[in-house]
Amino acid sequence: MNIIPVILSGGAGTRLWPVSRKAYPKPFMKLASGQTLAELTFNRAMDISSDGSVVTVTSRDYYFLCKDLYKKHPQCDLDKQTFLLEPMGRNTAPAIALAALQVQQMHGDDAIMVIMPSDHLIKDSVTFNSTVQQAAKLAAEGYLTTFGIFPTAPETGYGYIKAGSKLNEQAAEIASFVEKPNLETAQQYLASGEYSWNSGMFCFRVGSLLDALQQTAPDVLSQSRVCFAQTDTSGTQIEFDANLFQQLPDISVDYAVMEKASKRAVVDSRFDWNDIGSWNAMASLSDSDESGNRIEGKAVTVDSENCYIRAGDRLVAVVGVNDLMVVDTTDAVLIAHKDKSQGVKDVVQFLKAKDDEAAVFHKTVHRPWGSYTILEDEDDCKVKRLVVKPGQVLSLQLHHKRSEHWTVVSGTAKVRVGDDEFLLEANKSVYIPVETLHRLENPTDEDIALIEVQCGSYFGEDDIERFEDIYGRIDEQQAKA
Repeated sequence: MNIIPVILSGGAGTRLWPVSRKAYPKPFMKLASGQTLAELTFNRAMDISSDGSVVTVTSRDYYFLCKDLYKKHPQCDLDKQTFLLEPMGRNTAPAIALAALQVQQMHGDDAIMVIMPSDHLIKDSVTFNSTVQQAAKLAAEGYLTTFGIFPTAPETGYGYIKAGSKLNEQAAEIASFVEKPNLETAQQYLASGEYSWNSGMFCFRVGSLLDALQQTAPDVLSQSRVCFAQTDTSGTQIEFDANLFQQLPDISVDYAVMEKASKRAVVDSRFDWNDIGSWNAMASLSDSDESGNRIEGKAVTVDSENCYIRAGDRLVAVVGVNDLMVVDTTDAVLIAHKDKSQGVKDVVQFLKAKDDEAAVFHKTVHRPWGSYTILEDEDDCKVKRLVVKPGQVLSLQLHHKRSEHWTVVSGTAKVRVGDDEFLLEANKSVYIPVETLHRLENPTDEDIALIEVQCGSYFGEDDIERFEDIYGRIDEQQAKA
């Protein structure tokens, strides 16, 4: 069997704010191990891929983050990695439909797709790999197969799958999907032994999925075909037209296909699984001390019990408190009772309503060319530290409402200001007036760092007019105009 993993990498992860934000969401959060969920998901994908090829459905903003993480894998061949870039989120059914069309084009109808969200944590790779093989056998027989996680508690935060007639020792037909239950119902599900958690992972034969889409969600399939046909799919970075893409129905694969299709199966999955949907789930990954406190980073606890503390760059001290979650980043602190962890998403909604950038960005913002960290942000100036990766170049741009001063801290930068182009070494500075074309480039094989001081009346990121950009952001800029 030809197994092609499909990674779904997107979503804001609002319940893990302030570490997970729209510009740098949950899959890219570092765990206590130092790795990210996206990295670990790609590692699992490489283990099951028949030829080392993986299809990743993501956005342009996350494409560069994914690519940088994937390059860390010792067997990763970037020429075998395909990235489908969504201009906006339209849920899982369109994402999977477009991935199926891409896999069909590359590998044919009989290829087996394994759908893997990038924000799941699975440590038991041996059991996971063997379960994938079981699912792939059923998929080859035409079953639309999902991975049902063996429930260990009456969880109310997950959907459930009720098993029907047995297909073999590890799999059964699906009798029904059920929504997230209340506690009493979840306890009944657990006691019956007939239900499993809906993991959101699937295994399909490409031809079987496309046939099922034609029967259960023809609007999803037809618009996906239109979108796919109007796209250049010959390379490894495939971008869909925003106008065509936004016409795709916003619907999950569960609703569009799995709840309606006739030939469905669930594989009993006994590997460890955690979708890390809350800070309580994140806390469970850390060991506790004798007082039940779980600590990541530098923290002091005095007369406190059952607290979870994730410290950033600062020391965090808690005194005389119990059952609290304290999450500190450079620009925000979350303090919540452990029983109220689901309410964190309400904080994000409040920030969005106030148009507060803390809902979207961290102090350090990742860009295709590197990153910048905001050091000071006042009414009359804004100060950033820029780090530009080797061989990368910022767009040719100008600003209408601010001037800029660049000072190189380390390395040698290639700078264009107006019609002049020159090298700028460490401890050297340059002034860029308002309405002046400029560009910054790293022509070396090491990171360069600069301090950027902006002066003017407005410092928003939308005061950037791009004229040339190797990352395709001119089209994005024009689409927003």
